[in-house]
Amino acid sequence: MRWKMTIGMGLACLAACAWAQTNSASGTDQNGSSSAATSELQQATEVIEHMTTTAPDKAIPQQVLAGAKCVAVIPKLVKGAFVVGGEHGTGVATCRANGSWSPPAPFSVSGISWGPKIGGKSTDLVMFIMNEQGMNDLMAGHIKVGADVSAAVGPVGREAAASAGWKAGILTYSSSKGAFVGASLNGAELHADNHAIESWYGKKLAFKDILEGNAQMPNEQARAFVNAVQNAKETAQAR
Repeated sequence: MRWKMTIGMGLACLAACAWAQTNSASGTDQNGSSSAATSELQQATEVIEHMTTTAPDKAIPQQVLAGAKCVAVIPKLVKGAFVVGGEHGTGVATCRANGSWSPPAPFSVSGISWGPKIGGKSTDLVMFIMNEQGMNDLMAGHIKVGADVSAAVGPVGREAAASAGWKAGILTYSSSKGAFVGASLNGAELHADNHAIESWYGKKLAFKDILEGNAQMPNEQARAFVNAVQNAKETAQAR
């Protein structure tokens, strides 16, 4: 009988975590406010800012930062905060369009492999989309990492960009304990979160329209995230 209670409690915890993730993606908290969305944007901004302060031997190479066409961030993914039967998270993406970075577009992601290179209880995941195919697939509102477009564990350090892997369509990383490491996300699927889009922007918008720059910034937190991406790119190009 005790084991049944233990299993029941475990399932209840997983359900609660999944509910919290859903609220975060939709941009509402228990009181129906937008504080969850604001928090996610702030966390994503912190991840990007961290990239420019990481020691060079533990950092993402300059060529990756300078050459990325889109950046997708899944902040503070927590071990155990998954839907039963499949790992799940939420994130935000921006693409370089019309000479500047687009407003952020929220997405959900499933099928994340929590491999040994990621480790820890919490991590930040970052994807750099490096070519036109990857950008177009992302803008379409659905992309399967490693299937629709080639993906590789992102190189790290001063000399790592010379390796062949960095030329893949998508480079993937995790950040934990002050350093970035390459992380395999092959098989993970990103989907446009239309419910969150409507909550963030106050109306229905196409995921592609946002990433093409055809939308207004929804709030100051969104602007701060985009500015952080722009600053990271400029910092990389100036080195």
